[in-house]
Amino acid sequence: MNFLRGPARLILKSLGWKLLDLPQRPAKAVVIAYPHTSNWDFPLTLLALAALPYGAQWVAKDTLFRGACGPLMRGLGGVAVNRRERTGFVERIADEFRTRETFHLIIATEGTRSLQAGWKSGFYRIALAARVPVVMATVDYGKREVGLLASITLSGDEVVDMAAITACYEGRRGYHHHNASPIRLL
Repeated sequence: MNFLRGPARLILKSLGWKLLDLPQRPAKAVVIAYPHTSNWDFPLTLLALAALPYGAQWVAKDTLFRGACGPLMRGLGGVAVNRRERTGFVERIADEFRTRETFHLIIATEGTRSLQAGWKSGFYRIALAARVPVVMATVDYGKREVGLLASITLSGDEVVDMAAITACYEGRRGYHHHNASPIRLL
C-alpha cells in the first residue's frame, strides 16, 4: 500500500487537510476515533491510513458487511461487530492482540454518528485485557486535521484515564459538532 502514500497525501493537501502522525507508533494499539459525526469521516480516514501509511484495521457494524459490500469492506481493513447482542467480541479481539506482533484496531468510541450519552466501553476493555496502549485519532473539521494525536497506556483507573483522553481531544470538532457525544464511558 506504500504506492498509495503519495497520491493520498496529495489529495488530503489539495482538500486543505493537514495529516497528523505520532513520532513513534506503538507496535500494537487500540486506536480510538473521535469525534465521529459524519459519513465523510470514513473516506477521510481511509485517505489518512493510506497517507501515513498505517496498516490499521477498523471496526464497523456487521450490517455494512452484508451482500456485495462485504468483501470490499473486509478488503479495506474492516472487522464486523454485532452490536445487537453479546458475542464475546472484546475477548476475541484481546486474543488477536496477544497472538500478533503488530496489530492496530480503530474503534469509533461513540458507536454511531448521532449524539449519545457517552462512549461505548469496548475500546477500554479491549486495551486493558490485551495490555496495549490507546492511540487517539481524529478527523477534526474545525482545524482540518486528520490522523493520530497521542498514545497513552491505560492505568485501569477509569477517571484518570478518561481525563487524559478528554484533554487530548479538547477543542476537536466533528463535521456535525452538535452530534459529538460527551467523553465518558457508559
